Amino acid sequence: MNPKDIKVAFFDAKEYDIRSFEEANKHYGFNISFIADKLSEKTAWYAKGFPVICAFVSDRLNAPVIKQLVDMKVQLIALRCAGFNNVDLREACGKITVVRVPAYSPYAVAEHAVAMLMTLNRRTHRAYLRVRDNNFLLNGLLGADIHGKTIGVIGTGRIGKVFMTIMKGFGTRILAHDTYPDLKFAAENGVEYVGLDELYAQSDIISLHCPLTEGSYKLINRQSLAKMKPGVILVNTSRGKLVETAALIDALKSGKVAAAALDVYEEEDAYFFEDHSNLIVQDDELARLISFNNVLVTSHQAFFTREALANIARTTLDNILEFAEGKPYTNDICADCSGESCVSPRG
Repeated sequence: MNPKDIKVAFFDAKEYDIRSFEEANKHYGFNISFIADKLSEKTAWYAKGFPVICAFVSDRLNAPVIKQLVDMKVQLIALRCAGFNNVDLREACGKITVVRVPAYSPYAVAEHAVAMLMTLNRRTHRAYLRVRDNNFLLNGLLGADIHGKTIGVIGTGRIGKVFMTIMKGFGTRILAHDTYPDLKFAAENGVEYVGLDELYAQSDIISLHCPLTEGSYKLINRQSLAKMKPGVILVNTSRGKLVETAALIDALKSGKVAAAALDVYEEEDAYFFEDHSNLIVQDDELARLISFNNVLVTSHQAFFTREALANIARTTLDNILEFAEGKPYTNDICADCSGESCVSPRG
């Protein structure tokens, strides 16, 4: 099938998305329609007449939306992201193929995690604001050496490995936990795999790099926080719902958690990726987090580098090209699912 004949409905299109995909699409020639609205039950009708849709983490792909897409004969959902917890895979399985971008730039996310950690530790965000007011006092800006600290890393996939490699450069001890430990990497890089309780008890800094699953949902909760060292620093650049926000707020208030770096938030869909500067934040927990001077919240931007955007566009369009050419899908989410095999319909 000629790529020019493949119509793609591209939801939640931001200016930077359009720029990166238009540049990459010069080598493919797909017929892409950029839609500013997020995909939801109210906007799914935009997909009528499109065999392919392109969606992001902020798009809603629940059962009602999947049913609408199937009824409109959409055959491929091309996620331009790694995570897919916003997709009802049970509803999609056997009816519509879902592909993703499993890796775009582990360096982008890992480096952002380190940047947030260093910002909080050395209070550079507060120092920047003070100096702009001609305030050069050092009170309240005391940090700590990262060298010699114990870093706990939960999730040791591509991003977790890059993060650990960077932190080893600071002269730290690395404790790791993963359902599928990479013992070869650990042996070559001086990483110790331990149980979660030991990681909680010994780590000065804990960084999350694991996917959101039934087992990891609100992994950081009142019980796990109670097992951590007093004054621990928590970093989350993975998925917002790994952390129970109410429990984290209480731990911050008590001092159990000395600081938190959050690029993601469990109810971020209502706010992230949009300008709400003229509005009052109605989410009390998000407003409380932002109010802490020892909490750094960024708007799910860890992935946001030129290299990552280029890789996302290229992999997404490669996924669509496989659909156009009738080839096996390299990044089919359901390809290895248990139970019945997914049917991958094609045009």
